Amino acid sequence: MGARDKIRSFLEANVGRVVKTQQIRKIAGVSEYARRLRELRDEEGMQIRSHIDRHDLKPGEYILESLERVPSLGRGISPQLRNEILERNGYTCQLCGTGPGEPDPFNPNRKIRLHIDHIIPLSQGGSNDKENLRVLCSACNQGRANIQPLSESARNILARIRRLPRAAQKEVYESLKKTFERKRE
Repeated sequence: MGARDKIRSFLEANVGRVVKTQQIRKIAGVSEYARRLRELRDEEGMQIRSHIDRHDLKPGEYILESLERVPSLGRGISPQLRNEILERNGYTCQLCGTGPGEPDPFNPNRKIRLHIDHIIPLSQGGSNDKENLRVLCSACNQGRANIQPLSESARNILARIRRLPRAAQKEVYESLKKTFERKRE
């Protein structure tokens, strides 16, 4: 029995109960338990929730809310497409500009990881087309539900700024900072 099957059986036996990361890791026998959880949720439609989904759960806690399956979305992004999007976006987050391996601003003990994000989520009719994909860092991707999307013109301007050398980016920043400081006075 593979790690995914072991985790599925464990969660189904504990439906409605909070389980901890340590338990799942021990049952799975692999370090990639988080990936297996995502596969169960995204590909098989299991209603697995974490602290990101429910305020009553702490980091490292999960719960299978129901044995009922929801429609699954599937992966759909090939490794080749992922690499193409990473290269197109310069291996930087398209919201905050951080790169992989930089310290996470919310948890200095963790490093930033890059994710491929759907601008319009699949669940809202989005697609896996290149135009609907962008790179987000783990911090922005986690909190994306609370971010008001930028207008198309602001996204275009930010994309142009992010392609500039760091010195030019800083020059733009300083200029905007001065403008807004004057307006506050």
